[in-house]
Amino acid sequence: MNEGATRGIAILGSTGSIGTQALEVVLAHPDRFRVELLTCGQNADLLIEQARTFRPNTVVIAEEGLRERVADALFPLGIKVFCGSDAIEQSVAMEDIDMVLTAMVGFAGLRPTMAAIEAGKHIALANKETLVVAGALVTEAARDQGVNIYPVDSEHSAIFQCMAGEWDNAIEKIWLTASGGPFRKLDRDALRYVTRKQALDHPNWSMGAKITIDSASLMNKGLEAIEAMWLFALAPEQVDIIVHPQSIVHSLVQFEDGSIKAQLGLPDMKLPIQYALGYPERLPTAGERFDFMRYPSLTFEAPDLARFPNLGLALEAMRRGGNAPCVLNAANEVAVAAFLADRLGFLEMSDVVAKCLEALPFKSTMTLEDLEDCDRETRRIAHEYTTVAAWPRART
Repeated sequence: MNEGATRGIAILGSTGSIGTQALEVVLAHPDRFRVELLTCGQNADLLIEQARTFRPNTVVIAEEGLRERVADALFPLGIKVFCGSDAIEQSVAMEDIDMVLTAMVGFAGLRPTMAAIEAGKHIALANKETLVVAGALVTEAARDQGVNIYPVDSEHSAIFQCMAGEWDNAIEKIWLTASGGPFRKLDRDALRYVTRKQALDHPNWSMGAKITIDSASLMNKGLEAIEAMWLFALAPEQVDIIVHPQSIVHSLVQFEDGSIKAQLGLPDMKLPIQYALGYPERLPTAGERFDFMRYPSLTFEAPDLARFPNLGLALEAMRRGGNAPCVLNAANEVAVAAFLADRLGFLEMSDVVAKCLEALPFKSTMTLEDLEDCDRETRRIAHEYTTVAAWPRART
């Protein structure tokens, strides 16, 4: 970033966990960033509040019925207001946007990210599903457009930071660290009776509901493995998972000479967000500093795929490639929504994903339209599997 210049930022999903923390980063560095575009799904009140504070050129709310309410509130400020997914895809191409932070949840982030890449905008990627579902298409488009994709997930940011200055040195292997979630020590029988409230109580990180459930089931780590494969041009066998309950070592890179680099720090999502938005600069923060004396022991252990089958399903989908990750992601999104609605048990989420992977025919190459068709069909089948009749749930 040139001295004295500000970077125009679009935040897709500004009212979610990543989006709100990104705006805190912008607020802390007003001389470095300016907000050009904010988008959200349905949280009109928070979107209005954010727009009044950051004065973007444009806001987009996905829910059409809320557009008039947002427009009336922001009319005195001259902020343009649009609604719908098409408006998001069109707005990311605005001339004054330099970087697009994609923080939308799930498959919905794919088309806006592709639209931003096609418009030549650099991407700060917090929507891992984009690369999980369409990694080949997204990375090819980014290469063609000369667009950089900066990872926002703490684990991928850690790998990216370890690679700084090592671009010409081949990676032998990477390890993505996982906290193990709140149920790391529970046996399989106990996991059957995990409640929504228990699963939303993550021991180290503050995140949105969907990603918190994915973290508890270790699906999140499987999705991150697929994302890492595409981000860093790795083969499936070069990506491994290790459980690290303290969440201090955010990930590790092993090079061909056997040397290992790790990135450490306190669990704080604002740090990888800021690193992505400000790259290549490390902007100052006033947050708490790591104290080695408070962590006299950092421990590591292998993940248990028998107790957390979602991780195994994700790693198998990564090895299969083709449409398997798309099926995995769509089935998981439906299963998580059913669990959050108390229509599915914790372990039953894995059952739904496994059945969808069996039910959908494998395809090795997919266009964007093919992936959207696969996503829709998987969701249809998954919804059938998540009915109460299909999954009688044992209750205490």
